[in-house]
Amino acid sequence: MADSSEGHSTMDAARGQRAPEGARGGSSGAGTGPTVLRIALGAQLRALRESAGVTREVAGEAIRASTAKISRVELGRVGFKERDIADLLTLYGVHDPDEREQFLALARGANAPGWWHRYSDLLPAWFETYLGLEQAASLIRCYELQFVPGLVQTPAYARAVTRLGHTDPEEVERRVELRMRRQVILTAPGGPTFWAVVDEAALRRRLAGPELMRDQLDHLIAMNRLPNVSLQIASLRDGGHPAAGGPFSILRFAAPDLPDLVYLEQLTSALYLDKRADVEHYAVVMDRLCAQVSPPDATESVLTAIRAEL
Repeated sequence: MADSSEGHSTMDAARGQRAPEGARGGSSGAGTGPTVLRIALGAQLRALRESAGVTREVAGEAIRASTAKISRVELGRVGFKERDIADLLTLYGVHDPDEREQFLALARGANAPGWWHRYSDLLPAWFETYLGLEQAASLIRCYELQFVPGLVQTPAYARAVTRLGHTDPEEVERRVELRMRRQVILTAPGGPTFWAVVDEAALRRRLAGPELMRDQLDHLIAMNRLPNVSLQIASLRDGGHPAAGGPFSILRFAAPDLPDLVYLEQLTSALYLDKRADVEHYAVVMDRLCAQVSPPDATESVLTAIRAEL
């Protein structure tokens, strides 16, 4: 994965006239949470199993589990029992005490709850997975069609969006609190590069009066000035563009065991695409979109003009 200097060059290029091909992420993320540790450990266990010539069926029998359970473990989709990890290490020929302890320590870290655990009653499992990945990403690129991206929403805007689907005041405030907590990664040391294209329609949609949107636009101007944040606006005058199919996010990680992935959120679920062909397709679409719309260094003037019309 790319180091921080490569990430800075990516962002510098983003502020020019066109998006770079295959832009790579910068820093190592604000922190390595349990989601990433699960995926990393699962990938290492899969590598050990394949190196030892052990099938998933045999591995499942060793820990009294199904083949499907082994597959979920290797994908990082479930938590780990230390006893199961110890049995698998024995099966795969890992007998050195120090090496075994490293794996077991990783398993303990992977089982620790993330900071968002206190909101678990509000979150479906598929979105908890995304939160863990978002917290560990080194680069987040996204296209948003209907709303301002969650990572750069003001509390008032987030509250207005949340009220579209929820009515209980206490639940609304907790959801807004969760969204604000997510945003810490953009200003934390070692936080990710965030590069978003926002459709102009989202900026003109009045959720709760013009003053709310003026404040939101002011916030976007301030965020776009951060060295690790780059915002571009897809103008209504631009007509069609490669991302017309809908919003998506591409996440890149510093951890070598984690592949890039595409996140597609739906009303009641989400898709996580990590096949190279899928990710490359979305990356090309994002590069073409970024090249077609106004560059980040024009964003402030675009936002200021929209603000004046509200």
